[in-house]
Amino acid sequence: MKHVNITGLFLPMVFASALHEISHWCVAGPQRWLLEDFGYWYKPDGRSAEEQAEFERVEVKPQAYEWLFSHAAGRKFHFSADNLASDIGASETFKNNVVAQIQTFLQQGLPSRPAMLMDTLRKEFGSELPQPADFSLA
Repeated sequence: MKHVNITGLFLPMVFASALHEISHWCVAGPQRWLLEDFGYWYKPDGRSAEEQAEFERVEVKPQAYEWLFSHAAGRKFHFSADNLASDIGASETFKNNVVAQIQTFLQQGLPSRPAMLMDTLRKEFGSELPQPADFSLA
């Protein structure tokens, strides 16, 4: 396991990064928890447009969870394209897919692990139950 020196990073970045990694953990499941990066497909910074599209395909659920968790913690959510070496940011399709996934979670209910974390974050930060209108691109 690599250790990263976080000296000089702003606390909001660390908090958001933690929520993002927890989101991946929520999607992965017990067998994949044992794998590096929870067994997710990943190609480092500098992806082609096709590789970025694949990245966005596998990131919909994790970023939907991250936005829900950020909301519960009273923090602003930022989409992550995770491709700083190129000019390819998060596509509108990706953003819309994340919002649609959140709406599905809110309609159908969250799985147990994300639901427990949401409850804990809401209690800790005093936030309200998330509503569909809380998650839009407008």
